[in-house]
Amino acid sequence: MESLLVPFVILLVVIVGVLLISRTLSRRIAATKDKPTASSQGKDPAELARDSAAKLSEDQHRQLYSLIAQGQAMAAIKLYLQATGEGLRASRDAVAALAAHPQPFKEPEPSPQDLLDDDDEPEHFPYRYRAIVSKGDVTREVSSNMLNDEIYGRIRTLAKSGDIEGAALALTKHSDITMKQAREFLELLED
Repeated sequence: MESLLVPFVILLVVIVGVLLISRTLSRRIAATKDKPTASSQGKDPAELARDSAAKLSEDQHRQLYSLIAQGQAMAAIKLYLQATGEGLRASRDAVAALAAHPQPFKEPEPSPQDLLDDDDEPEHFPYRYRAIVSKGDVTREVSSNMLNDEIYGRIRTLAKSGDIEGAALALTKHSDITMKQAREFLELLED
């Protein structure tokens, strides 16, 4: 009987050891599956696809979807990685989101500052435009035949977005006021 006891104890220790190791490994695997990747934390796949598509030029967008359509996922990930400079995991997640939620190519919208920089010489209009702002007892007016609703709207957008210097520069470019007067005018717009 004693001759069977030692092998039985060894067998029991081996079984307990195997069970403990498998339990530890299954917990690690479950923890790894539950942990989201850094690039997709809290991001909806459709939103990730929109953001990822916006980072590509028209040619890169076309090439990427061509590779996805051909089933060349690794080449698509490599292309996205080279085009954006993001990490491998972020590129993998982006390509997966783009494959699951196809996005049309959209031209990037120019910023208001870019729109103002397009016209080197202000256009003169046949009428005099008046822009008036007031706050309490303080009233400021800018009138010029180089302003219109569109230009004034762009200047307001710049000021509201926090680019007071850019807005003041654009206002002085399209009127006959100084930078100091333009800043005073734009300070009343902020509220």
